Amino acid sequence: MLGPLVAAIDQGTSSTRFLVFNAKTAELLSHHQVEIQQSFPKEGWVEEDPKEILQSVYECMDRTCEKLTQLNIDISNIKAIGVTNQRETTIVWDKETGEPFYNAIVWLDLRTQSTVERLINRTPGRNKNHLKHKTGLPISTYFSAVKLRWLMDNVEEVRRAILSHRALFGTVDSWLIWCLTGGEKSGVHCTDVTNASRTMLFNIHSLDWDPDLCKYFDIPMEILPKVRSSSEIYGLMVSYSCLGDQSAALVGQMCFQDGQAKNTYGTGCFLLRNTGPKPVMSDHGLLTTVAYKLGRDKPACYALEGSVAIAGAVVRWLKDNLGIIQTSTELEKLAAGVGTSYGCYFVPAFSGLYAPYWEPSARGIICGLTQFTNKSHLAFAALEAVCFQTREILDAMNQDSGIPLSQLQVDGGMTSNKLLMQLQADILCIPVVKPSMPETTALGAAMAAGAAEGVSVWSLSPEDLSEVTSEKFEPQINPEGMTTYWLVFRQVVSTFDLVELSDASIFSSVPLGFYVLGSMFMLIGAKYIAGQCVLSRCD
Repeated sequence: MLGPLVAAIDQGTSSTRFLVFNAKTAELLSHHQVEIQQSFPKEGWVEEDPKEILQSVYECMDRTCEKLTQLNIDISNIKAIGVTNQRETTIVWDKETGEPFYNAIVWLDLRTQSTVERLINRTPGRNKNHLKHKTGLPISTYFSAVKLRWLMDNVEEVRRAILSHRALFGTVDSWLIWCLTGGEKSGVHCTDVTNASRTMLFNIHSLDWDPDLCKYFDIPMEILPKVRSSSEIYGLMVSYSCLGDQSAALVGQMCFQDGQAKNTYGTGCFLLRNTGPKPVMSDHGLLTTVAYKLGRDKPACYALEGSVAIAGAVVRWLKDNLGIIQTSTELEKLAAGVGTSYGCYFVPAFSGLYAPYWEPSARGIICGLTQFTNKSHLAFAALEAVCFQTREILDAMNQDSGIPLSQLQVDGGMTSNKLLMQLQADILCIPVVKPSMPETTALGAAMAAGAAEGVSVWSLSPEDLSEVTSEKFEPQINPEGMTTYWLVFRQVVSTFDLVELSDASIFSSVPLGFYVLGSMFMLIGAKYIAGQCVLSRCD
């Protein structure tokens, strides 16, 4: 009676989910979620077990199907399954045995910093944007090519497997699709344009692997997956669509028009703006990426992207490293209890600074502390940090496009925090719109799967798309008052232009010591200018 169903595997940095939707109404019928363990073998290193990731997918699928059966929903009505995934995370495995040669190196990982510096040093003028005309990306620890290069240089098993033609490389989507379509027996080794565009090996104009880029990184093309569109049948068993998680969220938010944008608040924070069928190169530190290609014969659509490494991850840090909170909901209560950071500023650059700075050597800073500061003020400062970083991205995006956004569509786990959403509207000075159905990333993957040629149970025509109910957060702060706090945050971030950070503690830096003293005076001046009024709200 429900008609065709479409499912999605949503494999993120901190958890895996399997979700089933009604293809006609986009209603979420059932889902299951399993957390993923991360390991940190050394400072700056972040790894996950590829076999645990795969097992979490199987577990989520099994539990979701059990729940559907209990609801008297026939699971044979699931007509397609899409995959959406953490993007740049890198895996190399044995095509003969299906065994990974090493843990997955997560997108946040910083071990390739020396590799990146070496590559930049050999470019004309030490230009980190040397490859941007082809890739849309700066040379950075963020992307897959340097992670793969590290594996080839440092893991003997990987080196031997490449020489003996047994190695396969892929991001998480490729690993899952290969395993779910038969593995070592008949697995399909492929990826889609959105994930390929995050490797630094992919030409975003030709929409294929680039021989010159592969030669630049000295990576054999034979280990790379075949590049497909984001919406087509990949294999006989499971996967009919594939989208990197942020592209899936763009589709799930139905941002199909040039100029529409969304921001996802997950482990990191990712703001994408649809730029239509032609790639737009940023002059303000943003990435140019493939947004989606919804069919083998359909044109690619591009996006400008601003990436923030640490968003939801700061909540985990406050919980696991400092013990300030026990749950994420407790953070909102703490912060709401004081309603201000009381001059405390937090830059959570745990994995360097991503857009618009691309400074991998940056490290986190908390400043503006006084004897009065307590954990509630720090909690508020952490939420402000997420919002301020988004403001930096949005300002850069508005400058690149020349047309300011009039509102921001949002999604992701952190959007359940209403204080955060209100802060974001206040700091951006534009409305923030949150859909009532928060699983937009999985929804986007399901939509692409259901719309694939040969499946065709989900129409992406504008007139057929379901109405989305949403909650809107309007700015409540005087923009002039907000500007003061925003300028101080920018000044704190500018520390990274003054200090060359390395493995040494940033607190041993004399220039930084002078800066922190200067920032205290600036904070005092800011409070005076604001008339001792902390974020006074307009009636």
